[in-house]
Amino acid sequence: MTDPDKPEPEAAELVRPYVITKGRSLPDDEQFSLITLVTATLDDRQRPNRLSPEEQNLLTMCTGGYLSVAEIAGHTRLPLGVVKILLASLVEGGYILTRPPVARAVLADREILQEVLDGLRAKFG
Repeated sequence: MTDPDKPEPEAAELVRPYVITKGRSLPDDEQFSLITLVTATLDDRQRPNRLSPEEQNLLTMCTGGYLSVAEIAGHTRLPLGVVKILLASLVEGGYILTRPPVARAVLADREILQEVLDGLRAKFG
């Protein structure tokens, strides 16, 4: 049962992402995928004070090494869109670096693999 004197937390959740992102829109889809890797360019001593608490939190999280966008969203428990907007802002400020995901390797031709297998069977039985 809910207490009528307590404010409803759902109402605050509807406003919060807009406030966190300061009304900015999502970056291009190519800029941040779920597996784009992110790291901070500055250490804790060089961190500027004019960033929001959420941006400070992202920088702290990314200082230790590379994290994927999905990992950052999971750790912060913020919606993925909000995380992408905050990361785009940090990239513009030069506070973080992104590394695109590694491209998938080209699959080997099945015929070549079969020829190699046949050659190994012929040589080694």
